[in-house]
Amino acid sequence: MRVRLRLIERHDDLGSDTGVRAAVQAHSGELYGFAYRALGDQGLAEDVVQETFVRAWRAGHRFDPEIASMRAWLFAILRNVIIDASRARSVRPGVAPPVDVAIADNIDELLRSWVVEEALRRLTEPHRRAVVEVYYRGRSAAEVATELGVPAATIRPPAGPRRLPEEVTAASRRM
Repeated sequence: MRVRLRLIERHDDLGSDTGVRAAVQAHSGELYGFAYRALGDQGLAEDVVQETFVRAWRAGHRFDPEIASMRAWLFAILRNVIIDASRARSVRPGVAPPVDVAIADNIDELLRSWVVEEALRRLTEPHRRAVVEVYYRGRSAAEVATELGVPAATIRPPAGPRRLPEEVTAASRRM
């Protein structure tokens, strides 16, 4: 199983049958579950997941593991396919209602949280802990600096509104 997961994290493997098969094995179940919850239709959920992998295969050269994981990238594609399917259903009379806007918003929120999680994973443990404590738990930079035994200036957020470190915000913008 390790070999398969390593294979699909390289963008050039999506162009091969082996790479696509590994991606389908690793992610299709989770993608299907999400699509089914969003669309409420088993057949349409299967079609949407299949279209997601077709689009991923066609755009495999654009996958960059430095920006996001294969999973996050596939969910971003899935989001677009779900929206496309929802729009197509809305113009056909007698077909189930379109995806609720709240569901589409949840997809965006979910993707953003994965991107932030990926970026936080790339930070060293002390940096990650400082970011979590200051930006997510709302603690003061001085308090966190004292706890970590570093000067407060190294943790203090920049002037103006609180911003996440560039690595986190840049990853979020690229999604």
